[in-house]
Amino acid sequence: MTAGVPPAVSRAALAMTGVPARTAHRLSVRTRTVVYRVGLADGRGVVIKLYAATARRNAITESAAIRTVADHVPVPALIGYGPVPGHEATALVTADLGPLTLGNAVRSGRISDERALKDLAGLLGRLHRALVRPWAPRRPLHEQVTSLGRRCPPSSLDRIAPALAAIADAAHTAPVWCHGDLHGDNVVIAGPRAVRHLVDFTDAAAGPRESDVAQTLVMTDALSALRARTVTGAYPLALDRHLLAAWAVFHTLRSWAHSSAGDDRGLWARRLDDLNRRTPHLFRTRHPERTR
Repeated sequence: MTAGVPPAVSRAALAMTGVPARTAHRLSVRTRTVVYRVGLADGRGVVIKLYAATARRNAITESAAIRTVADHVPVPALIGYGPVPGHEATALVTADLGPLTLGNAVRSGRISDERALKDLAGLLGRLHRALVRPWAPRRPLHEQVTSLGRRCPPSSLDRIAPALAAIADAAHTAPVWCHGDLHGDNVVIAGPRAVRHLVDFTDAAAGPRESDVAQTLVMTDALSALRARTVTGAYPLALDRHLLAAWAVFHTLRSWAHSSAGDDRGLWARRLDDLNRRTPHLFRTRHPERTR
């Protein structure tokens, strides 16, 4: 094992690529995953995502999603996935597309914010055309509400009861492959033509397109009328605007529930207030903090 390369990364690289890892740089750490940019002994670069034992299903889903949607939207080449020998973790190995993300390009001024929002909308449209097979994972509304309820008092869910009702009562439409967490930092720009590639399918599942578009609106702070129109105007498929607004309310409350105390929580509370002013029929009360 090369010094500085974590044992799990070293074993995953050898098992999935057949080549030892020489370098490893940690890119992100979450509760269920850790991601490394890894240099192999043969000169190739790969990205290795390690999933906790409790998240093995996500590794299977992510590998299946990448293979399924690859004919419709650019994604990194899947090299392999499976259990890490001698470890409880599961690994997913993909080609390294480089460090430039759409988010970085916006923050550095290389790409305008408007252009980035349109790029995200176009990528979602392409992703949502991919075939959803019967084995694709689903996340029923009741499961999502139950999960959110573990982080919120009942009164917080009650405040968005009209939005939940709108989602539950929506006419059934064919599900699409939803990315589940699409924003600028989950798009890598690579190649001489600066192709936008979708990455990080940890939360991919089949569901309504409005949910996925709303999640992107929430994560990119595109909830204002003007910014939302930039996204929806560039999105090529039909959308139910009332359902889109309901999902935006739900995802905003979920972001509030998962945020840290202080500034982060205050930010999401202010966004909920703004949605309240613009879509009062989807709310009952004001701040989630005041419902405790």
